[in-house]
Amino acid sequence: MSQITSHVLDISRGKPAAGITISLFELIGSSDSKSQAQWSLLAEGQTNSDGRVPALLEKDRVLPAGSYRVHFAISDYFNALNERAFYPYVDIVFDISGAGEHYHIPLLLTAFGYSTYRGS
Repeated sequence: MSQITSHVLDISRGKPAAGITISLFELIGSSDSKSQAQWSLLAEGQTNSDGRVPALLEKDRVLPAGSYRVHFAISDYFNALNERAFYPYVDIVFDISGAGEHYHIPLLLTAFGYSTYRGS
């Protein structure tokens, strides 16, 4: 299993959200000095019919401690449903503290709001 996983659920429809592009970034440089810090793309995938990207990272890849960002491009999903979304994307920034630990980042979504939590 990938060290980073996600699940996107459209709670206004009560269904998984398929076709959302998810991008994973790593913060390079000091987060204290925003002018020197940059986000570097590590992986990208699209949610399947179950609202998941099964292999966002390679199975044996272990990320070091640091800050990471998952970017959910949700506007295309809502456009395909002929629905205007208030938020064009959702960025979730989180810290990895221990090597080898699994991180699940779920997204509960509607056209006018979202929620997330640390999943298992």
